[in-house]
Amino acid sequence: MIPVELDLLEPLGRLIDRPWADAVTGVQIDSRRISEGDLFVAVSSGSDFVEHAIARGAAAALVPEDAHAALAAIAAVVRARSSARVVAITGSTGKTSTKDILFAMCAPHVRTIANEGNYNNELGVPLTLCRLEPDTELCITELGMRGLGQIATLAALVQPEIGVITNVGPVHLELVETIENVARAKAELIDELPPGSTIVVPEEPLLEPYLRRRDDIRVERVDTARELPFATSYSSAHQVVNTRTALAVVEVLGLPLPEGELHVEFSKLREEERPLPGDGLLLNDCYNANPVSMRAALMHLDARAGARRRLAVLGEMAELGVEAPAYHTEIGELAQSIGVQVIGVGELARAYGGEWVATATEAAERLEAELRPGDVVLVKGSRSVGLEVVAENLTV
Repeated sequence: MIPVELDLLEPLGRLIDRPWADAVTGVQIDSRRISEGDLFVAVSSGSDFVEHAIARGAAAALVPEDAHAALAAIAAVVRARSSARVVAITGSTGKTSTKDILFAMCAPHVRTIANEGNYNNELGVPLTLCRLEPDTELCITELGMRGLGQIATLAALVQPEIGVITNVGPVHLELVETIENVARAKAELIDELPPGSTIVVPEEPLLEPYLRRRDDIRVERVDTARELPFATSYSSAHQVVNTRTALAVVEVLGLPLPEGELHVEFSKLREEERPLPGDGLLLNDCYNANPVSMRAALMHLDARAGARRRLAVLGEMAELGVEAPAYHTEIGELAQSIGVQVIGVGELARAYGGEWVATATEAAERLEAELRPGDVVLVKGSRSVGLEVVAENLTV
């Protein structure tokens, strides 16, 4: 991290520092991840771990009055001192995978950092900015939201040179109610871009009113039919779309395109493929789910399975509001139409049809009993369902 002096931290809360320290060179909120010279920021019950952080070599520990505000203030100092180009990615689906793909494209050419996993909220975004080093040339950030106003706050902190909106779809409807409001929330990134910036967007009518009112930024449209000028280590159609989005960003950055085959290390619980007995295959994509990503995952299952039997453990999709039953019914109908045997998990998953269980543990047991050599299995659902235990049970 670009060093931050301790005297800048004193107004943010109670500061416990080491006698030899006059600055910090990293920020952590987990005392187990402390390296020498770091600042430990006590979030929630983190004050119980101050001594542990100091013992591990922290230069200082901060018990803030407002943890989110303190992290944002520190990140703002680091961001202001960095000359790195910054990309901010948001969207209803695909933002983490697009980030992973973009990192794989850029890292061979410039000193690049990107947020860990889906560190995309009021804790994760500042922590990403606090990883900026004096020689960092590119920072890729991901901006998530649970309601209106949150992307605006994060974008104002990040101050990106390039903004990316992957898509607009039915997510968080329990909180924002309509897809139009989802577009409004995502478009906060457009509103917060500094003059002269670039926004990379799909052809999405719901974003057009927000784009028209910014005549001081460049708009770059993603060509969703473009043939990729390189091979990839993955084949799912939805990741090809994400790759086209990342490719548009690379061209805005003016960086070389990949040569040969692009290899991407996707974030955990996304795009994981593992062999099963008898030439079977596990498609583990259980980090999260919404109607768009669930449909894409089922179509990928169909493509990968070929003539093999298709099974899917599908958890319910959270935060869809009053239309939730209808969305689940549509997914169930799609699964049935492509010959997928479904084990639904969670109350809303009853609408998928097929077999139903209440918990992920029950789903793991039922799948183990049902599985035959050569089966291709998809595991996907909202994070709250905890379907990782299903995949773990098949691969231990």
